[in-house]
Amino acid sequence: MREKLKKIRLLLLDVDGVMTDGRIIYNNQGMETKAFDVKDGHGLKMLQRAGIQIGIITGRQSEVVSFRAAELGIDILYQGAKDKLIPYQEILLTHGLTDEEIAYVGDDVIDIPILRRVGFAATVADAVEDVKPYVQYVTRRDGGRGAVREVCDLLLKETGLWETTADRYFS
Repeated sequence: MREKLKKIRLLLLDVDGVMTDGRIIYNNQGMETKAFDVKDGHGLKMLQRAGIQIGIITGRQSEVVSFRAAELGIDILYQGAKDKLIPYQEILLTHGLTDEEIAYVGDDVIDIPILRRVGFAATVADAVEDVKPYVQYVTRRDGGRGAVREVCDLLLKETGLWETTADRYFS
């Protein structure tokens, strides 16, 4: 697994069920809200500081996701993707990347086509069971509850980048 992780230059994420716990909450005006784990966000920022890009491909369209992506400095954002391979292939071309240089975290059957192609495929503990045979790593934590941070820490530690990003907190 370490050799696969050393090649990663971009981490792509699904949103609902990965960055969030999958629940969609509407207020009485029909406005959508989502909850994101702050530790997941910090893990993503640590990856960015280590030189690994972050991107999002989600099947839904949500202003909340646009806001969170902007807050985290995530420029690669595709929403409303019913066929996630279309934006995935665009990302490969636009950024000059190969499948082996991409890690992806997804939690449902719509994610399987990408999970089958990437250099490192992961899912969350509470993912749809049909997804798990297609990944190299299943997090111990559920989506929206630290699963993204777990993947970030794994990438940083297994590639030797942990020290370059975490040292500033320990010194």
